[in-house]
Amino acid sequence: MQREKPFAITLDPATSLLNQTGNWRSGEMPLYLDRLPPCNNACPAGENTQAWLALAEESDYEGAWRKIMEENPFPGTMGRVCYHPCETACNRVQLDEAVGINAVERFLGEEAMKHRWKIEPGADTGKKVMVVGAGPAGLTAAYHLRRFGHAVTVFEALPKGGGMIRYGIPRYRMPRERLTAEISRIEEMGVEVRYNTRVDDILATRKEGGFDAVFLATGAQVARRIDIPSSGNAKVLDALEVLRDAELERPTKLRGRIVIYGGGNTAVDVARTAVRLGCPSVKVVVLESREAMPAHHEEIKEGVEEGVDIICLRSIKQVDGTTVTLEKMIDAGERWPQPSGEFETIEADVVVQAVGQSVELDPLEKTPGLAIDNGVLQVNTSMQTGVAGVFAGGDMVPSNRTVTISVGHGKKAARHIDAYLKGTQYVKGERHEIASYEFLTTWYYSDAPRSQRPRLDIVRRTSGFAEVVGNLDEETAAYEARRCMSCGNCFECDNCYGVCPDNAITKLGPGNRFEFKYDYCKGCGICVAECPCGAIKMVPEEI
Repeated sequence: MQREKPFAITLDPATSLLNQTGNWRSGEMPLYLDRLPPCNNACPAGENTQAWLALAEESDYEGAWRKIMEENPFPGTMGRVCYHPCETACNRVQLDEAVGINAVERFLGEEAMKHRWKIEPGADTGKKVMVVGAGPAGLTAAYHLRRFGHAVTVFEALPKGGGMIRYGIPRYRMPRERLTAEISRIEEMGVEVRYNTRVDDILATRKEGGFDAVFLATGAQVARRIDIPSSGNAKVLDALEVLRDAELERPTKLRGRIVIYGGGNTAVDVARTAVRLGCPSVKVVVLESREAMPAHHEEIKEGVEEGVDIICLRSIKQVDGTTVTLEKMIDAGERWPQPSGEFETIEADVVVQAVGQSVELDPLEKTPGLAIDNGVLQVNTSMQTGVAGVFAGGDMVPSNRTVTISVGHGKKAARHIDAYLKGTQYVKGERHEIASYEFLTTWYYSDAPRSQRPRLDIVRRTSGFAEVVGNLDEETAAYEARRCMSCGNCFECDNCYGVCPDNAITKLGPGNRFEFKYDYCKGCGICVAECPCGAIKMVPEEI
């Protein structure tokens, strides 16, 4: 039975089935399209953030989680350690505050662990892939390759998986049971992980195991050191040693007054670890200004709250026993601050260098055909090295070193390895135009303050390694997902349908969006002006 149309749209304002567009037409026509949300564009792991937020908004948490898992097997982990560039790019920043994407992702990861949701492997292809390194890049590659149906064996030199997530990020940021749960899910798919198994001869191991392809993801786990003159039994450690000792529960070497040299996240992690170990004085000496520190601002803020003293625009020139000589630096707007020739001293029982990590090159230099430049392994755009069938990613190849980038490398490499095993080439789909803020009609969206995750109080934070940042509850997670403006993607609000003066838009039913009837469209552009999310574009009409 066909419903009667409202009286208002049965009237004839010079447009009808008979005269179609009436007496004028603009020469342009509206077109529905999907623009690329800036959050999606900014995600190094390539998550379809807007899509899974839309599912979470409808309380379809498993569906939202599965959408994330198409790209990233670590939502519970990434919801803790990712520095969420998606939120920096979020258009809602210009309206009020960014959507708490990271918090919602963590909530979904927690739901998956609580309900033990699983991912099934693909149909067996008969192909075998060797992965070296059980860090985020290696495990992500293993996960996707298993989804493609390939048999995967991961070789890991350390007793547990996770790489720098486990051995470089303290427990107060990344509870180990959560990381272990997400790694176990990958193993339950049929991925074999051989722990305490070091690979020194890549090609020999490949041949012995009959592997059809190799993915190298050993990371950068060698501490970089600066030559600082020291004398008088000065105690100088490296950050990776300190953090690894904490993870392996070895006797701590952090005692007394601590000075950490470096301005990155690792330096702040060591400082906050020292606070939790009861060190009475913890100072971080930074070459740059506070604003230019590479560490994430949230980590710096929390460290300062916990009692860490940040000393900026200083370089360590000498360590003599417990006396540390600093030179004041001048920020003159050049690439690096410049020495001033002025010096001062502070006291320290332990100095920790946190000035970066390097790739262990010995196994690579033993492999003919692998090209190493500037301390990292070179790969082409397909993540393949100079050796046929040997791919690489993560911290050991040229890139910024973050967990999220490593996850993206693992996914990208898996797709290219899958194509290599099939004798084809992986071709990435066409990128859509970015849905920038000017495309949005923001009157549609109501004021909605960003929700805040709970945090431990200072006393509890500094007295142990309990997780500092808490999880959203279900109600708050759904609310935060609903703050998403669906940039560039129609969510069927009916604005275009309601404002069209010519009844030229047809509703196609839930989930099917709308259709333009161009015979009756004048090209006035009102639909474009009123579309909240910028999912309609005016284009020249072809005659």
